[in-house]
Amino acid sequence: MTMTELHQLSARALARAIATGETGSRAALDHYLERIERLGSPINAVIALDAEGARERADAADAAIARGESWGPLHGVPMTVKDTYEVRGLPTVVGEPKLRDYVSDRDAVAVARLRAAGAVIFGKTNTPRLAQDVQTTNPVHGTSHNPWNPERTPGGSSGGAAAALAAGFTALEIGSDLAGSIRTPASWCGVYGHKASYGLIPMRGHVPGPPGTRAEPDLCVAGPLARSADDLGLALEVLAGPDAVDATVWSARLPAPGPTTFGDFRVAHCFDHAFCPVASAVRQRLEDALETARRAGARVAAIDDLPGGFETGYDTYDRLLNGMVGAAIPDKLYAKARRGARFLGLAGRDKGPGTLASFTRRATTSHRDWMVANEARHRLRETWHEFFRDCDVLLLPSVCVPAIAHDHSGNVLSRRIDVDGRSRGYTDLFRWIAPATVAGLPATSAPVGVTAAGLPVGLQIVADYGRDTTAIAFAQHLAAAMGGFSAPPTFA
Repeated sequence: MTMTELHQLSARALARAIATGETGSRAALDHYLERIERLGSPINAVIALDAEGARERADAADAAIARGESWGPLHGVPMTVKDTYEVRGLPTVVGEPKLRDYVSDRDAVAVARLRAAGAVIFGKTNTPRLAQDVQTTNPVHGTSHNPWNPERTPGGSSGGAAAALAAGFTALEIGSDLAGSIRTPASWCGVYGHKASYGLIPMRGHVPGPPGTRAEPDLCVAGPLARSADDLGLALEVLAGPDAVDATVWSARLPAPGPTTFGDFRVAHCFDHAFCPVASAVRQRLEDALETARRAGARVAAIDDLPGGFETGYDTYDRLLNGMVGAAIPDKLYAKARRGARFLGLAGRDKGPGTLASFTRRATTSHRDWMVANEARHRLRETWHEFFRDCDVLLLPSVCVPAIAHDHSGNVLSRRIDVDGRSRGYTDLFRWIAPATVAGLPATSAPVGVTAAGLPVGLQIVADYGRDTTAIAFAQHLAAAMGGFSAPPTFA
């Protein structure tokens, strides 16, 4: 095996090569470190390294193989971790100047599980400040760039993770997803990303909340990013399961996919909607993927609207999301938001999601109002569960446009995007990811080709709650039929 081939391997293939002695963990680690040193600066995806500690563990992994020992399915596989997860001995900054000097003394639960499976964790990848944007830039580590076009963002908040995978700087990654933070960067960088079913992977050790937070966050989930759909399944097997306290009464059981062949799938799809128009360049690639499934024999049906209503479901998501955001802002800012909510409301400027008036009101919502939104969420979950009685997966856009140019002006409520010549609000970037998030459903973003401008497009594959393997299996079949990950030309 040549060194050139190492960064092209999936995590599973690399683990197999290490186990058989075809290569070594140390050789793979040094290869990734060399690539980052040589090619990493223009992308700025990997922002912290523990090369010395990783080399010690890689050497130990190789010695264990020589003794006939295996640490687990990721034995010796080098990988990076999104800088929202605490990693023992490494900074966890999340782009926030106040955390610049914070070094974790323990691993997040998800990170500990990756280590227990044999992974060699050697670095952290960049995020927006406190993981609160769809573009990856912050005042501590600067801006990350898309390997397909450095003038474009890789997405966020797992932008550094997706960019590092696409550029061949790591074998595997773990991200988190509250507002598309796995699916959007996976789509824009042409890699695979999986938002797990809510509660399947513990979030303890994830920042935000503040370091030391014990409560599970609402809506937000963990999930893997990879260069192959198969690696998503491998990582999910490692990561899934209750935290220590919950493990006394329950354990995770991931059902096998219902369909056994590509042609067995019952597929619903919705690739455009007045509530969030989709760029024609994106729709074209999604239609190509749908046609591939149809030719394989899958039963395919279009739907005009999403279960419970796209716009209605998004409104529930927005209420819950902004209530969660409001709970985390400093006291002085919260008091200011309460005053602003009252003033803007009296002025009649609350026009619904995506406006300043709506944000200030929902970020300072009462517990009573939150309970109303929570009840709407659970009714919506039932509606989705009924929907999946008649289909196995629902295909949606991961995001409505290809990767956007860097735009750090204003804020998420003031920026605009272009959709086929139409000016739309920046918050449209969050709309297609919201249905799976608010209902707690598993969703996989799979690469399905590039636009005429050479930018990747991702297909979002949504399945019923707990049917994570069904969504991933569809992505695997699709990759076998039409091809999966392709490296950006500069990094091929």
